[in-house]
Amino acid sequence: MNPNIPSIDQLKEIALPAPVSYAPQTWGWWALLSVLVLAVLLVSARRYWQWRRDRYRREALVRLAELQSSDDQLRALRELPELLKRVALSMPTTYPVAALGGEDWQTFLVRHSPQPLPADFSQQLAQLAYAPNSTLLTLKEEQRERLFNTSKRWVEQHHVAV
Repeated sequence: MNPNIPSIDQLKEIALPAPVSYAPQTWGWWALLSVLVLAVLLVSARRYWQWRRDRYRREALVRLAELQSSDDQLRALRELPELLKRVALSMPTTYPVAALGGEDWQTFLVRHSPQPLPADFSQQLAQLAYAPNSTLLTLKEEQRERLFNTSKRWVEQHHVAV
């Protein structure tokens, strides 16, 4: 065997450098990490609180969609004013909503709506609640759709000052 040819027995392990920690080495990075974690926790808690607070709104929108696609249009039209009043009662405010009617109800609806409502919206809702069945059955399809769309827009976008 030729002594100039290296053999596998002559190989030696390479010395590896000492492992380096991925953890930050200075306190400033730890402080920044804790501020970021705290900010994420606060934002998450706020979003969860808002999601819980708007539960009544989500449930009302589901019910409104059921009413709008219902085959019994008379029952759906009768329930629409009641649904809006229940939404107003569920809002986290201290304002006494239950006794509102007429102009006071219209003022409440307009005050909490970011978009303009029809000037006679509360009168239309009162008509849906108290008019005879024959009157409601003569409503045109476009007027029904307008009532449902206005109600849906109000439920989706009404402002709640908390």
